[in-house]
Amino acid sequence: MSGTVGTSAGRQLRSSAGRRLGALGRAELALLGRNRGAVVTALLVPLALPFTVRGAYARLDLKAHGVSAGIAMLTAAIGFSFLFAVYTALVGAFVARREELVLKRLRTGELSDTEILTGTALPAVGLGLAQVLVLSVGCALLLHTGPPKAPWLILPGLLSGLVVSAALAAVTASFTRTTESAQVTALPLLLVSMLGSGITVPAAALPDRIASLCALLPLSPAIRLVEAGWTGRSSGPETLAALATALAWTVVAVFAVRRWFRWEPRR
Repeated sequence: MSGTVGTSAGRQLRSSAGRRLGALGRAELALLGRNRGAVVTALLVPLALPFTVRGAYARLDLKAHGVSAGIAMLTAAIGFSFLFAVYTALVGAFVARREELVLKRLRTGELSDTEILTGTALPAVGLGLAQVLVLSVGCALLLHTGPPKAPWLILPGLLSGLVVSAALAAVTASFTRTTESAQVTALPLLLVSMLGSGITVPAAALPDRIASLCALLPLSPAIRLVEAGWTGRSSGPETLAALATALAWTVVAVFAVRRWFRWEPRR
């Protein structure tokens, strides 16, 4: 009897938490929709930027590394979704909600800290995931990338990329004073990831020593798992190393949020 009561109580708690997260996510989505600049950046930049690097891909001998130009562009587009639809958008959102005392007021209610941060991140993460699906279908049809050769690698790559991007956005917001300065504080990770994580420059085209160092960057394992999922070219040790690095960055990012995230305005 007590087991049945405990199970019922657990279901009620999960249902209540789900309703709270859903309500907060819908409210955040409405606020995101009012910020036209953030919407344009999140929607259009990940779709447009891959075409700007198409010429550079044409000059690289990607086929020698088992990567087609179409797959390289698809991987770049997914990386840009992590950076712009999730990371950059959430840095501004977290800062704006903190400075407007929204986060402080939410903490006085039933929501836990984890629920507040998760609910705030839900629209951006959902948008990033939707972009990935659209890009995958679009590239398969227009760039003839074909179906993924190892789809089981894509899922952990997408999950780690979305989670790490959202968590690092919260960490960056902790050191950002105003919404105007959010673009500046987000720039270092943005540039480093674009250049070193296999987004604008495919990892296969980098020298071995540089590639080994760049593999340790926050978004590198996610990008490499996604690319390996499409090409099917990844050995067991390489896959395990990428998974381990992705897990390590997820743990580090979540710890950093719990340790340094600021709920009070920076004044």
